[in-house]
Amino acid sequence: MQFSGKVAVITGAGSGIGRETALQFAEQGAVVAGIDWSASAVEETVEKIQHQGGTAISAIADVSQPDQVEKAIDKVVQEFGRIDIVFANAGINGVWAPIEEISPEDWNKTINTNLNGTFYTVKYAVPYLKKRGGSVIVTSSVNGTRTFSNTGATAYSCTKAAQVAFAKMIALELAKNKVRVNVICPGAIGTNIQNTSHPVHIEAIKEPADYPHGRVPLNGGLPGRVDQVAQLVLFLASDAASHITGTEVWIDGAESLLVG
Repeated sequence: MQFSGKVAVITGAGSGIGRETALQFAEQGAVVAGIDWSASAVEETVEKIQHQGGTAISAIADVSQPDQVEKAIDKVVQEFGRIDIVFANAGINGVWAPIEEISPEDWNKTINTNLNGTFYTVKYAVPYLKKRGGSVIVTSSVNGTRTFSNTGATAYSCTKAAQVAFAKMIALELAKNKVRVNVICPGAIGTNIQNTSHPVHIEAIKEPADYPHGRVPLNGGLPGRVDQVAQLVLFLASDAASHITGTEVWIDGAESLLVG
């Protein structure tokens, strides 16, 4: 129960990596505050934690809306009086298309959710993290950090690269407050994020390339699992990672080394 007494805030807690990480934090004694835009999805996560004997609450927020994020963080503090861990995980794939077919609205939606949402989540939680020290983990991606062959994913990749820069900047800024900031960069993971993808005419601009059978060498071509990513998040939030900050970790089974 390495997180006993700690309060962990998780965005995108209603599904995929966020849900699995919330469950694993609860299993290790953390009080979990799940934030998601979908009330039904995040409530399902909370109910599962409570059914297993853990403590959890939900807060409904679209992370692209600063007022909603601020209210969600306020709810957590009012309920538990502290925040120790922030997992800024919520994100979308958005529109993947040739540059001339990406509308300003498409671009802004991806930027506002992935990059601005990370900023809002951390911004409003930082005053409470500073009180005792803590850990921030940001979900970036192999895209935009080590992989650039997913043609059309321009907006998405830009947000993922920017998240790494953001994390490094605030890691140094917050080090004196004993707040550590790290980034995970998943490759292909079995989640439902594909439901937020909107590919448009990308076949016409994709560069041809031939790779060995399977895109994930370590797993024989199979994608990674959400529990594997959750275990990395828990490690980075734990005392075992007490001297790690400002660092990105790729968790992709060598996929990005093959198809970068």
